[in-house]
Parts: sequence; structure tokens; C-alpha cells
Amino acid sequence: MTVRTIGIIGGGQLGRMLAIAAARLNFRTIILEPQADCPAAQVANGQIVAAYDDPAALAELAGRADVVTYEFENVPVSAAEALQRSVPVHPPAKALDVAQDRLTEKRFLNGCGIETARFHAVDSQADLEKALVDFGGKGVLKTRRMGYDGKGQRVFRSPGESPAGAYDALGGVPLILESFVPFEREVSIIAARSADGTVLCYDPAENVHRNGILHTSTLPARISDATAKTARESAGKLLAALGYVGVIGMEFFVMADGKLIANEIAPRVHNSGHWTEAACVVSQFEQHIRAVAGLVLGSSYRHSDCVMTNLIGDDILQVPAWLAKKDVLVHLYGKTESRPGRKMGHVTELKGPKTSSQG
Repeated sequence: MTVRTIGIIGGGQLGRMLAIAAARLNFRTIILEPQADCPAAQVANGQIVAAYDDPAALAELAGRADVVTYEFENVPVSAAEALQRSVPVHPPAKALDVAQDRLTEKRFLNGCGIETARFHAVDSQADLEKALVDFGGKGVLKTRRMGYDGKGQRVFRSPGESPAGAYDALGGVPLILESFVPFEREVSIIAARSADGTVLCYDPAENVHRNGILHTSTLPARISDATAKTARESAGKLLAALGYVGVIGMEFFVMADGKLIANEIAPRVHNSGHWTEAACVVSQFEQHIRAVAGLVLGSSYRHSDCVMTNLIGDDILQVPAWLAKKDVLVHLYGKTESRPGRKMGHVTELKGPKTSSQG
């Protein structure tokens, strides 16, 4: 099948960057997004303004696109399944189903032989209290679905902290309690898989979060070669188990002995991989387009050390200063309104030639 037009569900900054990468490879893009003035529509060839699960809109998207992908993991699984009946969808609906529920995700990772934090399903206040006893009164309580950037969470830091009302405070929805992990740092790996099963991984990035939102990603990460190898192997196992095509982001906690504990996955291009557009010849965005369009994957080699910094909220005011620096790539997302916690863009500062794969 010859791919000429790629459909993208979601019109945020990730969809925008995918559309830019697609245009460089001579593909047309059509966006399905209910917000008419979304960032992706500014650079795409067309937009269907409708809800992600609107049957008529999905039928139109399937008719206008040769292949469909998505920029965020909360696309309705039913929408992806409906599209799959008439047009290829990459990554598959199965990846959405696994990633949208933290309990399903943890169980799936464990089934792939990938270690996670201990966890308990929490469907009532009684479940929560019982789970906290098992974890010594400590843990991170999260909504199983729809939480992101630190939202939908409650942290229990000491055995004496009362859990009273915590279940209802998070909406009385299905929750998961995860045990604390005494990690030294957080890393993530961006990996890609083509339809023929070829897997390529970028170097792991070391991540720092502020208020639950990614602040910086630094390359090389301060991990051993053995730890980096484990991250790559874990990504390969996951991609194979999902029958995945495209780019995925996988986050880990790094323990003192170098062991990795998987935190979460994102079946899409990932914020912690934005550095690839400055420090690699083939970015994660181009890699994803190559994969879903059936092209050969590009090199994942990193030529430079770097630090990617998110511009969040009023950080956008720092753009003139960033533009004045040498060896800095500035990427803004086309958003007209700055709000606290809103990602407005990112910058990647090159720190010189690559010194090592990990550090």
C-alpha cells in the first residue's frame, strides 16, 4: 500500500510536530480534533473538527487517510477499533487499551517480565485502607484512568497519615495504590518498531519533574551501560508483545544498584524524546512517521550531549533569552494563551559532541 495521507487523532503539540515531520517526507496530514484553532491544524493539510469518537468524523478520516495514528493515549479505544476495520491504525488499539488503565498497564508489563512497583487495585475506601496496611501506610494513590502530569493523585508519605475520605476525594472511581520506590533518578527510553519487527532505541534520557510535569531531559543519563541495555531490552519486549508499529515512550525508576523499575508507558511520541530533533539526525517524530508509513527506520544515533527544557506557563517569556544563546533549538507550539502548567514549547541546548551512551 502506498501512503500519501496520514490521519492524526489529536491536535496538540505532539500532533503538530508529527505533521511537520510528515511534511518533510512529502506526506499530507489530516487532523481529527474538536478544537478548531488547535496547534496541529496550523501546519497540517486539513482538519476534521469533531469529537474523537464521532462516527461520521471517523468515517471521513478513514476515507481521507491511508493510515491513521494518534498523538495522545486517551483516544477512545472504540474509535481506534472502528477505524481499524477500514484503515490501518498504528500503534494498534491494543496499545491504547493497555496504556489507558494503570492497573492493566502494570499487569501487562509484569506479564512481559518487566518489573514494576508493587500495586493494589482500589475500588473502595476499605480497599484503600487494606492496601495501605500492606504497604506500611505509605504509597501513591492514583486514578486508574485519565490522570497525567501529576493530576489525579494522592501521596501517603507516613504511616500516621489518615486515609479518611481519600477514595471519594479522587472521584470514587477505580484507583490503584502503588508502593513507594526508593529510586535514585528517573529515566526514559524512546523506542520505535516497524511493521517488519525491526526495533531501534534512542539513548535513555535522565528526567527531572517539577509539580508532576517534566522539566528537563538530560543526555547522557547517569546510568551504567548494563542499565541502559536493560531499558532497551524491556522496550523491545513490550513492543513485540503489543505487535506495535510506531514510537513509544517508556519511563523507569533507577534504583541504587542500577536495577530498573518500570513506571509507565506512553504509546506515542513522548515529551522526554523532544531532544532527538536537535541531537539526532532522525527525530522521534520522523521515526514515528517512517514507521507508520511503512518506510525504513532511520538512525537513532545521538551525535551530541544535550539538555531539553520544557517551557511551561510563563516560561514562554524567556524565549528571547533562549534565542540569544548559541547551540539552542527553540520549538514553540503555536499556543496563544499561557496558563500555569501549560506546555508552551521546549528548548534543547547542545552541550558538545557525544561523550558516552549513558555517562
